[in-house]
Amino acid sequence: MTRATSNRLRVGIVGGGIGGVALAIGLSRHLDIDVTLFESAQAFSEIGAGVSFGPNAVRAIEQLELGEAYRRVADGSPAPFEDVWFEWRHGVDDRYITATLAPGCGQSSVHRADFLDSLVACLPEGIARFGKRCCEVAQHEAGVSLSFTDGTHVECDVAIGCDGIKSVLRDHVLPPEQHPDIGPRFSGTYAYRGLVPRATLEAELERRQADVRLARVPQMLLGQDRHILTFPVKDGEVVNVVAFDTDSTGIRPRAAVADAWVENVTQADMLAAFSDWGEGTQAILGCIKQPTRWALHDIAPLSSYHRGRVLLIGDAAHAMLPHQGAGAGQALEDAWVLSCLLGNPACDRARVNAVLAEFDRTRRPHSSEVQRTSFEAGELYERRGPWRTCSDTELARELETRFDWLWSADPQHTINDIQTLLTAGHTGSHTLEHDHD
Repeated sequence: MTRATSNRLRVGIVGGGIGGVALAIGLSRHLDIDVTLFESAQAFSEIGAGVSFGPNAVRAIEQLELGEAYRRVADGSPAPFEDVWFEWRHGVDDRYITATLAPGCGQSSVHRADFLDSLVACLPEGIARFGKRCCEVAQHEAGVSLSFTDGTHVECDVAIGCDGIKSVLRDHVLPPEQHPDIGPRFSGTYAYRGLVPRATLEAELERRQADVRLARVPQMLLGQDRHILTFPVKDGEVVNVVAFDTDSTGIRPRAAVADAWVENVTQADMLAAFSDWGEGTQAILGCIKQPTRWALHDIAPLSSYHRGRVLLIGDAAHAMLPHQGAGAGQALEDAWVLSCLLGNPACDRARVNAVLAEFDRTRRPHSSEVQRTSFEAGELYERRGPWRTCSDTELARELETRFDWLWSADPQHTINDIQTLLTAGHTGSHTLEHDHD
């Protein structure tokens, strides 16, 4: 990275997933910021298949000026179901319960790797450094030192941890010897995943005399300790399928799975977990010949996202279960807010610590609530706790309105408030004139 005197800020981003790349793009538009992204792999890559974005996430994408890149690869529900986020049904017999609507957005989804590729195309050359696995972080009066397993070291004014649920930078912000319970934890849920050609699924649904709409409109099939979701990707020609199976006996969450979190399993193993469900389920799962099984982990809400000039965002800060389709959206919101704050010319080396503290103060309560409700949503879908015996009417009422608070949240208010304080030279009770660890 360049010398401290040549730019207003030198920003090091650790981790090249969706959140890290989006942040790098946002910061690269500010000519007085020297931004470098450090990715541990030899190239950008994403594991997984489909990712779903709610209206708030799509709004963040637009605010990051990445809407065109997103629309090139995004999918939605076909007419006349454009506003449908999910239809909800009983898994045992495919019986319809209700639909959740997201007007103007619907089920905005994309293949995760396609979206990352589309973002990378917007990233200026020379910003990304590959084969850079961060292994140590140190702060000093002049800034932050990042060390990598290849033996190299870099200096920056600010380090942003976008390095996922197994974050190295999180251990710097909250040292494990003082915060022993901040690592990944296993939810008790395994997710079987696969991609199915839509035409193949339609034919199988017709053969089983099941509703062909299960292949065309995003679905959630609900049942005791299990649920299945489907939504379109790849221009609607492919259906992304995730089938969740939870062992709810005993205490949850549990210690992180020691073996691989993702493994290949047989179709028979997957089908056995849903053997008593309806024809729709048998058609959907029967089309997945080579499923993978994912052990779903999250982390507990953290007491802080920052320490001095090091800040965590995305899964490094608030890894959550996927039951609200909110994880990637929160990372994009983080990137939007942070690129605006760091991009403010008044955010210099003397003030950046306090700006990160304000980001933490304003974003962390919201993201922590998204974490909590993502777990709670899984309890709802799989009929545990208060939803075990509730009526279809009660269930429908909950599902129709449950996500409104999440989708309507507007980080622009946070940005405006902090920008005003930054321009005035202070943030709340904190002056922006001094930088402390």
